[in-house]
Amino acid sequence: MRNFLNFLKSRTFFIQIGLAILVLVLVVFAALQWLNSSTNHNEFVEVPDLAKLSVTEMRKVVDEQSLRYEVLDSANYNPDYPRFSVIEQNPPAGNKVKTNRKIYVTVNPSGYKKVSVPKIIQVTLRNATAKLRAIGLDVQRVTYIDEFGKDMVYRIKYKGKYIEEGYKLPKTSKIELVCGNGNQSQSAQIKSDSE
Repeated sequence: MRNFLNFLKSRTFFIQIGLAILVLVLVVFAALQWLNSSTNHNEFVEVPDLAKLSVTEMRKVVDEQSLRYEVLDSANYNPDYPRFSVIEQNPPAGNKVKTNRKIYVTVNPSGYKKVSVPKIIQVTLRNATAKLRAIGLDVQRVTYIDEFGKDMVYRIKYKGKYIEEGYKLPKTSKIELVCGNGNQSQSAQIKSDSE
């Protein structure tokens, strides 16, 4: 025990403690320097505005800024943007990020998604209009024919041609509904008169 206490007071012990502390300080300093260089500490790039750029143009801009990108599919067509152009990005333009950061971009599809015309024959005009709007179709006009059911849908037209329920149309398409005006048709009236 006495030898151990003498060793703790010896010059050799203090030299070894000093060397251990010096090595520890050097290791910590080297680790911090490595972290600063590998994480680009205090080095930022501004995220460019990629809106309305084509995918090819977007790639070039992102590469010039030393960033990476990932393209996300979009089912929502935006007519205000060119086809296959960037409509959204994350992080947004103007944000400061580290180099090599991944930018997520959403690209405008080639057109509107197609939807099926719902079952609206023999349905009231009001209900048919609500069903069509719910899936993204618009009623451009309503024409009336002599049929007993007032405001009852009898036919559906798209670009002047009759179409059936289940027909696929691009979202936002405008269609025409042919409804009854509440008057009995001439052929039905002649038939009932002859009986």
